[in-house]
Amino acid sequence: MTARELRLTLPATAENVIVVRQAVAGLGEAVGLSAPRIADLKTVVGEACNNVVLHAYEGEPGPLELTAEPGSGELEVQVADKGMGFRPRAHQGDESLGLGLPLIAALSDSFEISGGPGQGSRTTIRFGYTPPDFSDNGTYAGVVEELEMAITPGELVKPVLARVIGALAARAEFSVDRLADTVLLGDAVSSSAGGDFAEGRVGISIKDGDGTLNVRVGPLVTGAGEKLISEMDLPGAGSLATLASKMEVTKGETSEGEAAEFLDFEVTS
Repeated sequence: MTARELRLTLPATAENVIVVRQAVAGLGEAVGLSAPRIADLKTVVGEACNNVVLHAYEGEPGPLELTAEPGSGELEVQVADKGMGFRPRAHQGDESLGLGLPLIAALSDSFEISGGPGQGSRTTIRFGYTPPDFSDNGTYAGVVEELEMAITPGELVKPVLARVIGALAARAEFSVDRLADTVLLGDAVSSSAGGDFAEGRVGISIKDGDGTLNVRVGPLVTGAGEKLISEMDLPGAGSLATLASKMEVTKGETSEGEAAEFLDFEVTS
């Protein structure tokens, strides 16, 4: 994994295509794409994801994987599956494909499809852009059951996190006020000093269901959980922590088995 990369794995379902679209839109904002190009990026990635949802697993559950890497003047996005090795063709006349491939070809600078039977499929899409000047970059990762992010503190954190949380909160049918509360809590977490995180990255996992978002932040170094909560205090306005339905510091371990803390909080609709 490179230093500047967004990675996401989640179930290949139609509703999750919206989450992927919001994540790449946040990345597009962070790297300085114009609003029309961000719209193109969302459309192209959405079409590639729809191909996975419709064709990769024949109605069975399976993962959809996305990797996006901003390089020197080019943003490369890969959408992959572990399914039937579906390779769509523009001339097949399959109505279920709609305008997918023509749209991808028209709106991206280049694309290619690889894979085959038993290998899954991978669609690689490239967008040219003028890269901004920022030094802190990050990674984004996930598992099939829930979203997991690991992002180096810097320019990528807030736009990606805010859009993903917003999409999940909207899907959980949060009111406008509760959606705003959730985004504010996400901003408070992403603004915490990188040194508080035991593995040097802002680690966040989010699980949604039944009108509730359960968020876990960490692993954190010892004492950082209470410190993060205290940093949510706003002079004259109280603490942002009160926006959560529940918030607590719990004990756990890093990926290396070292003792660590986690900040767990819940937001309900």
